[in-house]
Amino acid sequence: MVRNIFKGLGIALITPFCEDGSVDYKSLVRLMEYQLDNGADFLCILATTGETPCLTKEEKQKIKDLVVSTVKGRVPILMGCGGNNTAAIVEELKTGDFRGIDGVLSVCPYYNKPSQEGLYQHFKAIAAATSLPVVLYNVPGRTGVNLKAETTVRLARDCENIVAIKEASGSLEQVDEIIKNKPKDFAVISGDDALTFPMISCGAEGVISVIGNALPKEFSRMIRLEFKGEYEGARKIHHRFTELFSLLFVDGNPAGVKAMLHEMGFIENVLRLPLVPTRISTLQKMSEILKELKI
Repeated sequence: MVRNIFKGLGIALITPFCEDGSVDYKSLVRLMEYQLDNGADFLCILATTGETPCLTKEEKQKIKDLVVSTVKGRVPILMGCGGNNTAAIVEELKTGDFRGIDGVLSVCPYYNKPSQEGLYQHFKAIAAATSLPVVLYNVPGRTGVNLKAETTVRLARDCENIVAIKEASGSLEQVDEIIKNKPKDFAVISGDDALTFPMISCGAEGVISVIGNALPKEFSRMIRLEFKGEYEGARKIHHRFTELFSLLFVDGNPAGVKAMLHEMGFIENVLRLPLVPTRISTLQKMSEILKELKI
């Protein structure tokens, strides 16, 4: 089995926009350097938090190239490549430009609600179409379908290059079942900032984080403390961020983290429709917490 290299703090990288709605490539470089200087172990690009459905093909290519040229091999890069048309994803994997990319993140098919057998065959076809490591992404709240633990374990056993799952089902019971039954080298990665502390304590190997865009140093420290078995120190950091976790998602993602990054002076608070900026009341609460945290 191919070994998973996506461990520790992964950043679900946002896409900054200028006031006119164009991609702010200059701010993107600045943001990546900030994250790499403050504990990011890998970057996850062109996925949900990056507002990828609202980017053009040309913009996605330019972002991918910019990330690769900025990172320069310092950390692994995981790139989103998923959808609900299996044949189209297979074609993209066979013909697309994946130079400089270390793995692909593929979300469960959304809207058409396949059965567990359909999910298995979908991901099996994706794994067969690429030599890159594949990380499954289970997020029922967005896709309308849950990749069950037994299906995840079946894929991990049958497909050598399916190396991990980003689990965002919200079920610690499901996470525990995967960890208990998975092959040795298969990894579980948290897809939910608020559940990262308990998931790592159960055996998860890291997180693909939204809050890590803004607070990589603090969130990375929590993860590293847990890896060393220093749970009390890690728990204190987790509890410091509890309210922020809720505020980040109350008006949708990435509206919350973009508002936070705007408050910190990194980006303009601009999203592309159908997403809109977080409410003023939410922004004010986040600003107050950041001041309390002295960030």
